[in-house]
Amino acid sequence: MSQSRSGGGKQGFASMDQEKQRSIASKGGQSVPAEKRSFAQDPSLAAEAGRKGGQAVKAADRSFSRDRGLAAKAGRKGGQATHGKAGRDTAEPTQDA
Repeated sequence: MSQSRSGGGKQGFASMDQEKQRSIASKGGQSVPAEKRSFAQDPSLAAEAGRKGGQAVKAADRSFSRDRGLAAKAGRKGGQATHGKAGRDTAEPTQDA
């Protein structure tokens, strides 16, 4: 029999205080050599990683390459999640008169 969780309380990583979370998270970044930590430091490294990721997916499963609308929608959603929704209209863009 499986146990269900209810009550919505924080568990695991989310239940730790912020300093403990930061300490654990920083260890992940420290385990990577400095020259490979950021794609911003080496655009060719980012391009290589993107190519490898793309090659790992079968052409038939690359939905963004077949559906530009889907790709655009995902990009907007990611931008809103990253930069917040304050002052942004989530409807289709309009032209200024």
